[in-house]
Parts: sequence; C-alpha cells; structure tokens
Amino acid sequence: MGVFVSTDDPGPAGHEQVVFCQDRQSGLKAIIGIYSTALGPALGGTRFYPYASEEAALADVLDLSRGMAYKNALAGLDLGGGKAVIWGDPDQVKSEALLRAYGRFVQSLGGRYYTACDVGTYVADMDVIARETRYVTGRSVEHGGAGDSSVLTAWGVFQGMRAAAEHVWGNPSLRGRRVGVAGLGKVGRHLTGHLVDDGAEVVATDVDPRALEWARTNHPGVALVADTAALVAADIDVYAPCALGGALNDDSVPALRARVVAGAANNQLAHPGIEKLLADRGILYAPDYVVNAGGVIQVADEIEGFNFDRAKLRATRIFDTTRQILRLADDEGVPPAVAADRLAERRMADVGRLRAIHLG
Repeated sequence: MGVFVSTDDPGPAGHEQVVFCQDRQSGLKAIIGIYSTALGPALGGTRFYPYASEEAALADVLDLSRGMAYKNALAGLDLGGGKAVIWGDPDQVKSEALLRAYGRFVQSLGGRYYTACDVGTYVADMDVIARETRYVTGRSVEHGGAGDSSVLTAWGVFQGMRAAAEHVWGNPSLRGRRVGVAGLGKVGRHLTGHLVDDGAEVVATDVDPRALEWARTNHPGVALVADTAALVAADIDVYAPCALGGALNDDSVPALRARVVAGAANNQLAHPGIEKLLADRGILYAPDYVVNAGGVIQVADEIEGFNFDRAKLRATRIFDTTRQILRLADDEGVPPAVAADRLAERRMADVGRLRAIHLG
C-alpha cells in the first residue's frame, strides 16, 4: 500500500511521498520515505531494525530521509533525499524472499528512490535486492558495484574531524588528541584505523562483545570502556558517535568533556535546541550529515560507473565543506548545524527551481 503526498499538502515532516510496503508471506514490513527530489532521484539506505512499534519505524524513516536530502545537497550530489526501513530483526526474519519482495516495491517507484546499505543491511543484501530492481547502489564489486560504503563513510568522518580540529586547535592533525569512538561497527572500525594511523589516542566502546574483541585483536592500544556513558564522561578531546542516532541529548551533552563532536551516526541531535546547548558549553559540533557523507558519495558514484579514486577524492572534499560551514557559523553567529542547514536549503532551492525550465 502506498501513501502519496501532493505538493500542495507537504504531509509528514514535509515529505513528498511515504510508501508503506507489506508482503505477508515473506514477512516484509517496510516504509520508504522520500523527502525531496528537488536535486534528482532520492538516494538513501535501507535500515533493517527491530523497532518497538510501527510508529517508531515511521519516525525514524522520516528523520533519516530528511537528513539524506540535506546530506546529498551538501555533498554536491545531483540527488534528492530518501530512506527506507524494514521493520524486524534481521537475524530472525531476513531472507531472499523478503529482500526480493522489498526490491519489487523499490522498482515500483520507477526510479524516484535508489536504495543502498544501512544498519542491518549489507552489500550481499543489495545484490539480492538488485535481482528485482535496478535502483540499487552499494552492490558488490563482483556485480560492478562500489562495495562496502563504510570505507568512504569513515574516510569522510576523518576528514570532517580534521577540519574541526583545525578550527579548534589550529592544526588539522589528530596526533596527540584523545578521541572517543562510540560504536565499533562497520564505520567505527575503519575510523579507528585512520585515527590510529594519524597518531591519535583512541578510547572506544560497543554493546557487541565481538566488536570489543576485534579491537583487542587489531588495535591493542585502544582503551575500552564499559559503555557510552563512561565514554562521554571520559577525558577526551573528540567524541565520535558512530552507532544509532540521538547520541547528543539532555543527559549526554552536560556530561561531555570533549571540545569537538564529529562522528558517523545519523541524527545525532536528539531534539532541536541541542545544538545551542553544545555551543553554550563551548563544544564544536561538526554536523553529522556533513561529515558522514562519504558513504553516500561512494554509492552515488556507482550510478555513473564506479571509480574508487574519483569517489575518494570527492569524499576528501568533506574537509573543505566542513571548514566552510564552521567559518560560516562563526561569521553569522549561529551553531554549525544551523549554518549547514542554511547551505543545504539554499542549494536545494537554487538548483531545484531549475526544473521549472521546460526542456521539451
């Protein structure tokens, strides 16, 4: 079943279109949110997660798809913003039939939405989905795809973190800085490697014992703490949330000792006003959808025929974009999150209006 929203009625959170998908035999329950196609087809990953309720799943897809529109705009991509969620425990219900059923729903949108990997979905899943739709990115190298998008997601976060370090300490290196990484999943692991190579001292945590064992084996110099609360309260210079959203909230921000926040998680600000609370405490926040855009840059490059070197060069420019936003925030006397929103909205408006020029 699809819910289509007209341009006269902006609908949930200002979205163009929200589609509910269900296939009872495979167990598929999914929601696709298209926030904006002003710059082009909507692109955003598919999150597979055991939400507590359909309401929670809907709230997540609406927030994430809006964030993708802003992320794609600031990444300089000719793509709009969308996202999808599959409601369920991927370890319990993921199957070929379910993924292919989902792929048919993506195909039914006729190219308005391109999907990719996210929490709970992987490159192999995209290859299965692609058996039913051509609107898939983040496929395996064997199938002409870009492979694991966490590679350039982490690279972009590292570049954004370097720009934030330059803004605060006058040096774009993390050498000698203590960086707290919350979440040692796909992105957190790559980011940890970049930080260690740059000479940073890394403190980390994860809810998964397997992730902690990975750290002990591959980076024995990384200090591990019990949980995120302990990490937030630790004596760190930079805090990198790399798990689920809402990491910056009314409890964590007052306890935070870091001078910089730059991480891979989406929707880190739990609610409006948190960006001001960070600024009031003298904590520089590098907006999440700016610094974590490396992954979407990687999978977007796949649409035109993937070239890793080209995609990495584009992701490296996240350093320059972050620097521009931080300087704009200072010039206009607003938090970086506000400056980033203004730049993204300006591009969506300025470029999006060109679609009114009829091409025949």
